[in-house]
Parts: sequence; structure tokens; C-alpha cells
Amino acid sequence: MTDHFPYLPLGPLPAGADQSRRFRLWAPKPDSVELVVQADGKESRYPMRDEGHGYLMSDEVPARTGDRYGYYINGEHKKRYPDPASRYQPEGVHGWSEVVDLSPLPKSDWKGHTLAEAVIYELHIGTFTPEGTFRGAMEKLDYLRDLGVNTLEIMPLNQTPGDRNWGYDGVKNFALFRAYGRPEDFRALIDAAHERGIAVLVDVIYNHLGPEGNYLPEFFPVFTEKHHTPWGEAINFDDAEADGVRNYWLQNVRMWLQDYGADGLRIDAVHAIKDYSARHFLEELSIVVDEIGERQGRQMITIAECDLNAPRFIRSRADGGYGMSGQWVDEFHHALHVVLTGETRGYYEDFGSVEMLAKALKDGYVYTGQYSRHRGRNFGVTADERVRPGQMVVFLQNHDQVGNRMIGDRILSTVGRDKYLLGAGTYLLSAFTPLLFMGEEYGEENPFPYFVHHGDDWLIEAVRKGRAAEFAAFQHEGHTVPDPQSEETFQSARLSWDADEQIAGFYREALHLRAAAPKDFAFTDIAVDHAGKLITWTIRNSPFLCCANFGDEALDIEVSGDLLLESNGATLVDGQLHLPGWGFAVAGTR
Repeated sequence: MTDHFPYLPLGPLPAGADQSRRFRLWAPKPDSVELVVQADGKESRYPMRDEGHGYLMSDEVPARTGDRYGYYINGEHKKRYPDPASRYQPEGVHGWSEVVDLSPLPKSDWKGHTLAEAVIYELHIGTFTPEGTFRGAMEKLDYLRDLGVNTLEIMPLNQTPGDRNWGYDGVKNFALFRAYGRPEDFRALIDAAHERGIAVLVDVIYNHLGPEGNYLPEFFPVFTEKHHTPWGEAINFDDAEADGVRNYWLQNVRMWLQDYGADGLRIDAVHAIKDYSARHFLEELSIVVDEIGERQGRQMITIAECDLNAPRFIRSRADGGYGMSGQWVDEFHHALHVVLTGETRGYYEDFGSVEMLAKALKDGYVYTGQYSRHRGRNFGVTADERVRPGQMVVFLQNHDQVGNRMIGDRILSTVGRDKYLLGAGTYLLSAFTPLLFMGEEYGEENPFPYFVHHGDDWLIEAVRKGRAAEFAAFQHEGHTVPDPQSEETFQSARLSWDADEQIAGFYREALHLRAAAPKDFAFTDIAVDHAGKLITWTIRNSPFLCCANFGDEALDIEVSGDLLLESNGATLVDGQLHLPGWGFAVAGTR
């Protein structure tokens, strides 16, 4: 072993011709570890030998694809632990791990595309189709392609307790959620998406772990008391023995991109990744992702969910940044949401004016150094010339902004069709990269409430009480928090696929217009005008003028070209656009 901590693959290593293989584990905490393999109804134990730096490796042992295995710690045989790097848990988070072999990725002409070219569709596999599986999702790929979507962002796929979950309670970070299908099914979904020109991004959680079935602390110091997050102790990215923790997550990155062929990652709440190392974990992650992309000749995408208006996350490494492709921009959503709904509770209190929305359309960020009442301090900086508009991902809805409401209600039920289409046009035809939340493109009205399926009684009750306390001020008879543990809550979130044809047609046409617009431009190329309740904007070399009326009164606007898109009865006669209240229209030439 070298003086430097080696970053090595984990879990069952590829088998030899006779189906024998070695198993590697990073486990600096136990005094001893035994591998146990179950095959043909028999269990066999094998000692794990020290490789140095806390790595343990088995001798070559008979273990075929599909065999079950696990680990005993410190000579105690009453408790068998799943592999921290298990690829599949057929019996859930507490059961046996399964030996999985995926064949090498086949050669393909697929090259992917950049984030600036993307139209992203966020979906939850379990509620996207009646089947709730990878194979079920494959049946919708032609529909998504024809809609104008070219990128899927799939909510977390790691194994969580039970048979239903949003995915953010993950404790088996390498194992595919068994309710969705097997590893080969997910590979098939990605292959089918690529055949249709659709990239696939996986939502991953590197900032916290779920509470039930988390056995990682038995093997290595996954947490540190140096830092804290909303979920408790932070993941250990910069304390003693952090090298192995970093390797654990980086091997997870490699699995999604190399083994499954995914085109990138959406990384949850990166502001909660606490790291004072000389090289931040996100920078190291971006190096690994870019190296895989270069080696495979594919374009990779990394999107950070970030609650900080801090361009360092998305600046290139050459410019001193972390090298993420882009970030979710919640402030754009908040500015748009408040103007449409009038809601000003919680973090919405910092927004409310049409002027703020105009700033969001021009700058992406709203707060660029001014005082935030909600935060109680000055907040944010301006995105400079080293950041491109296409790096900012914007939305009218996403899983958080719907699911973190008391009953998971979608914005359509609050604002009605006119305001809904106005909001849709505003973000779909902005200068930024749009993200649609599943079903919004046809006016889905089923909610997307928070749901779980825990097995520990104390945890079930704690989650129920926590959700009830969070929304105590909003509950009244007949209007209460859905029970997160109930299967009925989960079933209520399934898409109905009952389309509102006006909404569906508007989305299709808006995305068709977007496809004809330029893809690469700077913030200085965005022209936004704001007067009263009217915002208009164009993008360099674009043949389109977008007009958005955020007031009750109709407006008359001088424009050139033809009326290309309208939401609620706008008319264009002799260069005069008549735009009804809460209306959206695009004028120009095709």
C-alpha cells in the first residue's frame, strides 16, 4: 500500500471464469469481520483479511450471481449485517445482500448533451406510472420525447425502509430500491432513454442518511461531530478517516455513471455537505464525473441543489469553483410563486413584487447582496461572467415545492388555469434551463404528499408527530396532514394521466418554441423590461418577445411579427398585442 489513502472499488468484485470472486469492505472500526455467503441453502463463512488503511478483502470464494451474502462483526453471529456497498437488497434494508453482476456498458453512439441544451423532467418512479417500476417508466419515454423532454431527473433510487418512500431516507446507497425492479431493469430504462435521445440523471444524497437500517456507523466513521446539519451530525468529509468516507461516496458516483450508464447526478442539498478540506468533496466529485465522461466520450451533467446564491459551486475548477454543471435556483421559483399565489409565509416572506420576478428573469438569483428579512442578514452575490444562464435550473414546481406543502397540493389547484399557464410560460421560455415536475405538463391535480414506509414503531410515530407539528397552524377539521405511513397517502400521489388538453397543448408549443431558441448566451445577452405588472424579455438572436402580464387589467403592447403562443385569449392586430390580465404571449417570427 502507498503512503496515500487509496481509493478502491467496494463490494463483490468481478467474478472469474468459475464464478469465484473476492469481496472488499472498508471497515476500520470492527476488530474482525467475517464474510458469510448463502448458496444452495448453505451458509459458508470466510475471514476478511487486512489490506491496509482499513480495507478488508476476502480470499477468492465461490459466489455466483444471485447468491446472498452479508457480514458478521467481531465474532458475533447473532447479527448479520448487509454490505454497505450492496447493489441489491431483495429482503429490504435489514436483510441479505445479493451478488449482482452487470455486464460492461455496450458501445454506443450516444454522446449526451449539455445542461444548457436540456429540458429536464423530474419524476418519482413509484408514482409516475400505475406499475411504479422501471419497466413501467419505459412505456412513457416516447411520450416524453414527443413532448420535448430530453433529460430525466429521477428521484433517489437507493434502498430505503419498506416498499414506498420519496427516497431521501436512504441507508443502502448503492442498492436499487427493490419495489422499482432489478438492476438490469434500470439499465434497460437508461438504454431505452438513450435510444430516444433522452439523458438520465440520478438524484443522490451525500449530505445525510436515513434513520432506519443505517448500519454504516458499525463499519466506519460516517458521521463527524465537527459539523451539524438539519438531520444531525454531518457526513464526515473532513475529519479523521474522512478519506474512506469520501471514497465510499465517490465509488457510488462511479456506479451510477460507469455501471448503469447514467448521464449525471442531481446532488441533494449541497449546502449541507460540510467540508473544509483543501479540495472540497464536490470539486473531487466533479473531477471523477468529468474523467468518466472523457473516457467514455459522453457529456456528463452535475446539478447541485443549493440554498446559497454562491457561484463558486457552478464556476469551473479552472476559475476556482467546484465545477458543478449547474444548480437548482429556488429563488426564481419563490419569486414566481409569490406573484402568482400571494403566499408570503416562511421563506416566501422575502418575495412578492413583480420587480423581484423581473430581477430573477434577468439574473437568476434575486438576492445578490441585499438584506434578506427571512435570513436576517445580507445574502448572496451576483453571478459573474464566469457563469452562464444555462447553468441555472428553474421550475414552477418540483418534488420539494409540492411535497413539502401540508397536503402536497399542486399550484394549479390554488391559482387556476390562467395564472398556471402564465407561470409555465415564464419559466419554460426564460433564459435558464427548465425543469418540469411529472404531470404538470398536462395539469395533473393529484397531490404529491410526503410518504414513507418505516418498520420501527417509534420512528413511524415520530414522523407523524413531526409532520403534524410542522403544519399545526394550518390544520382544521377536514383539513389535516396526510398520514405519511399510510399506503393511501402513497396511492394518492400516483399520476392520473387525466390531461387538460389546453394545458398540454400550451406546454408542447412552449417547448417547441424553446427548441428553436439559441442555446449559448451570457447574462448580458438577456434583455428584461419591467413596467408595472408587465414583464417582457428577449434573448440574444432570439426571434421571440415574451410578454407576461402579472395584473388583473388587460394591456396593449406594440410588438412585431406574429402571435406564436398565448395562454388566455391574447390577440395581435396590426402590431398591437392585446394581453388579458394574467396572460402570457410570445410574438415574433418562426
